[in-house]
Amino acid sequence: MVMEEEVMVNRKVVLKHHLPPDRMPKESDMELVATDTVRLRVPSGSMAVLVKNLYLSCDPYMRSRMTKHDEPSYVPDFVPGTPISSHGVGKVLDSGHPDFKVGDYVWGMTGWEEYSLITSTEHLIKINHTDVPLSYYIGILGFYEICSPKKGEHVFISAASGAVGQLVGQFAKLMGCYVVGSAGSDEKVNLLKNKLGFHEAFNYKKEPDLNKALKRCFPEGIDIYFENVGGAMLDAVLANMRLNGRIAVCGMISQYNLGKHDGVHNLLALIAKCIRMQGFLVSNYYKCYREFEEKVVQYMKEGKIVYIEDIAEGLENAPSALTGLFAGRNVGKQLIVVARE
Repeated sequence: MVMEEEVMVNRKVVLKHHLPPDRMPKESDMELVATDTVRLRVPSGSMAVLVKNLYLSCDPYMRSRMTKHDEPSYVPDFVPGTPISSHGVGKVLDSGHPDFKVGDYVWGMTGWEEYSLITSTEHLIKINHTDVPLSYYIGILGFYEICSPKKGEHVFISAASGAVGQLVGQFAKLMGCYVVGSAGSDEKVNLLKNKLGFHEAFNYKKEPDLNKALKRCFPEGIDIYFENVGGAMLDAVLANMRLNGRIAVCGMISQYNLGKHDGVHNLLALIAKCIRMQGFLVSNYYKCYREFEEKVVQYMKEGKIVYIEDIAEGLENAPSALTGLFAGRNVGKQLIVVARE
C-alpha cells in the first residue's frame, strides 16, 4: 500500500557544478539536500511509477556525466542542482502503469534520492526473483555476445575485482576458460585467486612492465580480453593477443579524469592478428535480460557464482563512495543503501 503520508521531504544528492574534464571528482562537488517535498502518488492519468529507492549503483562512467560536453553522449550530462542518477533498485509505492503494481520491486535508471517519480519506464524492469538479495540486480552483462568464449580459451580481465570483472571471470571459468585478472592491490589479487577462483592474477601497480607481466601469465597469448581500464594496459594486451582474438570494451577507467586521453600505439595488431574489438552498453542487451536473469539466479542458488559488494550506508555517504572508485577503494560492486526493507 502507499505510505500514509501524502507528502514527504525527499533527501537527494545533487551535483553542485560541472567539473573540468582533467581532474578527479571530489566529495565537495556534490551535496546532500533536503529542501524539496515529494507527493507519494503519481499524477492523475500518468503512466509514471513512484518508487522508494533502496539501492543505488555507483559506476565509473558517471564521472563523464559530471562534465559539460559540447556533443551529446549515450547518456546526458548531469545538471547542477538536480539529483545525480544511476541504476537502482526500488519498491513501487504508486503506479499509473499497468505493468507495475504497488509493492513490486523494480530496477532501472533512478535518482540519487529517497523517492523517485519515474516517467520514462521503457527500461524499468520488474524483479521476479526476490529470494536473492535485491542489491544483486544492480550488477552484470555483455561478455557472451561479443566474445563468444569457448572451452580452453585464454581470458584476461582488467579491473577484475570490480563490479563487472568479478562476474566475467567466474562466467569464463564456468565455460572452461583459463582466466587471469589484474587488480590494484595484493588484497584484491588474493580475492581473485582464493575466493573468486581465477587461475592467476597480478597487481598491476607492482609490475614495472605490463607486457612482461602478460607474457608471464599468457605465454601462448590471449584469446579474449575484457577491457575495463584502457591506456597502457590496453596497449600491452594488444601486443599479446592471439590470432582471431576478441576484445569487449566495457570501460576505460584510467582515462576518465584525463583532459586528453592517452594514445594507444599497438593498434596495428588489430589488423595483423585479425582481432575484433567492440564496445557495448548494457542497454544493447536488455532484450536478453530475462534469459540472463534465470541463468545467473540459478548459478547463485547452486553456489557457482560468488558476488562481492562494497556497501556504503546512507545517501550521505554516496559522494564518498563515488569518488572512492577512482582511488581504488572499492572491493567488488560499489553500491549505496538508501533504505533497507
